[in-house]
Amino acid sequence: MLVNSFYFKIKTSNFFVYLVVLSLSFSCNNKKQQYVEAKKDDIFISANVIPDSHFLGDKACAECHKDEVKDWKGSHHDKAMQIATEATVLGNFNDATFKSQGVISKFFKKEGNYYVNTEGPDGKNHNYKIEYTFGLTPLQQYIVKFPNGHYQCLRTAWDTEKQKWFDLYPDFKVVHSEWLHWSRGGLNWNNMCADCHSTNVRKNYTQENHSYNTKYAIINVNCEACHGPGKAHVEEAKKQGDKYVATDGMWMTSKTQPKELVDQCARCHMRREQYSSNFNFEGTMLDHYFPQVLTNGLYYPDGQIQDEVYVYGSFVQSKMYHNDVTCTNCHNPHSLKLKFEGNNLCLQCHEKPKYDTPSHHFHQANTDGAQCINCHMDGKIYMGNDYRRDHSFRIPRPDQSLKYGTPNACTRCHTDKTDTWAWEQYKKQYGEPEKNHFSDLLAPGFTGEEDGYHSLLTLAKDTVYPELARASAVSNMTQYYNNDVIDNMLQFLKDDSPIVRGATIDALGEITNQDYAKYFIPLLKDPKRTVRVKAFFALSSLDEIQIPEAYKEAYKKVKKEFEVHLNVTADFAGGRAKRGGYYLKKGDVPNAIKSMESALEIDGLNNIIRSNLANLYYRNGQVKKAEEAFKTIIKQEPEFAQTYYSYALLLGEQNRTEEAVKQMELAIKYMPENIRFYYNLSLLYDKLNNFKKAEATVVSGLKRAPQNADLLYVLAYLYQKNNQIAKARNIAQRLVQLYPNNQQYAAMLNQLQ
Repeated sequence: MLVNSFYFKIKTSNFFVYLVVLSLSFSCNNKKQQYVEAKKDDIFISANVIPDSHFLGDKACAECHKDEVKDWKGSHHDKAMQIATEATVLGNFNDATFKSQGVISKFFKKEGNYYVNTEGPDGKNHNYKIEYTFGLTPLQQYIVKFPNGHYQCLRTAWDTEKQKWFDLYPDFKVVHSEWLHWSRGGLNWNNMCADCHSTNVRKNYTQENHSYNTKYAIINVNCEACHGPGKAHVEEAKKQGDKYVATDGMWMTSKTQPKELVDQCARCHMRREQYSSNFNFEGTMLDHYFPQVLTNGLYYPDGQIQDEVYVYGSFVQSKMYHNDVTCTNCHNPHSLKLKFEGNNLCLQCHEKPKYDTPSHHFHQANTDGAQCINCHMDGKIYMGNDYRRDHSFRIPRPDQSLKYGTPNACTRCHTDKTDTWAWEQYKKQYGEPEKNHFSDLLAPGFTGEEDGYHSLLTLAKDTVYPELARASAVSNMTQYYNNDVIDNMLQFLKDDSPIVRGATIDALGEITNQDYAKYFIPLLKDPKRTVRVKAFFALSSLDEIQIPEAYKEAYKKVKKEFEVHLNVTADFAGGRAKRGGYYLKKGDVPNAIKSMESALEIDGLNNIIRSNLANLYYRNGQVKKAEEAFKTIIKQEPEFAQTYYSYALLLGEQNRTEEAVKQMELAIKYMPENIRFYYNLSLLYDKLNNFKKAEATVVSGLKRAPQNADLLYVLAYLYQKNNQIAKARNIAQRLVQLYPNNQQYAAMLNQLQ
């Protein structure tokens, strides 16, 4: 199941929160050329819906393209979604029983239909009719119909290889009231799956009653899902007969350039957020979707896949992609099968004597260890049994595993060995690796190393590196925020890469200083819709009257595009929360609160949103509601440190200092690596005139971050306040040595001297 991804950031009164939530009719003969010409004058593409009648189906295609349709028949695209029948259902529905996480599911047949009896949204078991099958191998899922047009994918799936039922997430306990329960948003077909598993999908969501009227032209990933609607193409071919010459009207043809083809495949093979109401083959990928950059929890610090991110984000990191290798060089575009078996696939381009030999791979020939993909395309299992390979095609780096905890193919295979062993073997066989891969710059900043910002800046500036890696470098700079960092980040708003520009807006979009607005305004005319919409959101704090005359018309048009973006993501808690972020930027706190409350109606256990809501309550003078919200989070997630921190700040501002201390101590208990907690706790102890505990707290923090400027400064302040001038002077001298350009530290030292 392909999952829409929706990324955004909200700034509360106290801290930053990052969220990831599981989100035309035209003549095919000359539409692309017309579009290119039109773009010279107008960057705003339409949101028109292509009539379903313009999609003719594989039978029409087979009249001229027999071999291609023959390859496609039986493929994962062909079987992406089917009506549940005896011919399509692979699972055992002969009164089979499966138990997982305390839930008993029974699969049976009744009057020629397929049913499951399992736990529903009320926590009780009910009978549900199977309407559709979903997928082919190595697993098949099943879809049932719910009220208001909702279709839900069962969490229990059929393992087509082992011929048994299994839980997609066997180690992940989900209760019936959670968004992640199969009967709710986390496994909802309409918003998580449909866009990529059928042809010409329109989600048609209505927020007022949380309903869908989802439509598609063809149930599966048919020929025209990739190549575009075929009506005009077929009509012209029939009209001209033997004289017909195919033009550029269709997508994904033999004339499509390698990187363009990757982008066209990517819309369904990447984790992304959606911006257009429906995909209509106009513009490019970035006019409809924006890819997830490399962030913590989704990718490892070196860029390897971690969470379920699909293929695009890894492939565009690779040297293959940058040397114009494209999807169809390895995969038959219709059957989706590999073009060659074993190492012959790689030997299309790589010399056999150099690489397919024990002197290169150091394994016995024709063994698993001698297979190129097992060293250079390590992977992970997703959805319980689906092994997917990382398409970044990298060399194993045990040295990075030792430093950053990243995986490497050596110890993934040699499970009885350590990363230290792997590193020694690597050096013995290959020597030291060349430190010219972007991961050597991304990982230090990704993991928050002291000087990691400069590594990120170097990566972001150097266009020799993949644009997704450069965009990710900018995105990860947010953890080093200060005025100098912001000034350096601003340059990337003018970057040639729209992905870098978009990621930069996301990173800088929360700056409230209107002096920076001038940097976002030109992007209202960016060629890519996703970038324009991000710029509009970043400019939300401005009124239309503050927009320069030359951009007023663009501002009005992008405002409509932004509203489409909010509407198409309104069935996600994150989409509704983003609307709240927009109201907050406008200074409309009451409507921001309503939006956040609406988000919790979809996902009542989303405590990141509830944290934002608690801060909004406090900002709006609703202190009791704020406190209750924090208490709810603590009850639901007692080990979520950020809640204790925010609650402590609230209590501190209410002069309930002793209560605040207890909450801040709990924050440190559950997240001892967060240096900011030590800083705030020391100030709380100082407020209670407890110098010893204030000092001890700072010292504990400095053991983790010896050069942290905030901790050193507060320690100097504490010593000065308690007449320990010599100690204060020593700390001030250290600050000046570490940060010679900081006038505040220099002034403190002069005062102490």
